[in-house]
Amino acid sequence: MSPYVYFLISVILLGAGLYLILTRRNAIGVLIGVELVLNAALLNLIAFDAARPAQAEGRTAALYLMVLAAAEAAVALALVLNLYRRQRSVELDDASELRG
Repeated sequence: MSPYVYFLISVILLGAGLYLILTRRNAIGVLIGVELVLNAALLNLIAFDAARPAQAEGRTAALYLMVLAAAEAAVALALVLNLYRRQRSVELDDASELRG
């Protein structure tokens, strides 16, 4: 498969992720959007690596990005659970009340 197909899928994932981040008020929807953006970057790195198979820089960076995405998901889940426990809601508008 051509790397351009991977780039096209990456652009679609990036657009969907940005749409979710900008339009959702629900914390879980925003987190799904962030994960889609990270997956788009990951797919882009793999596509660049497929274009130059002699070097493993894309695969190494993709591995670091996967570890970063897993850590981000764990921290974000803890924050959402804490928000739900205190507010009984995962709406981001309610999160501003936790500042005090």
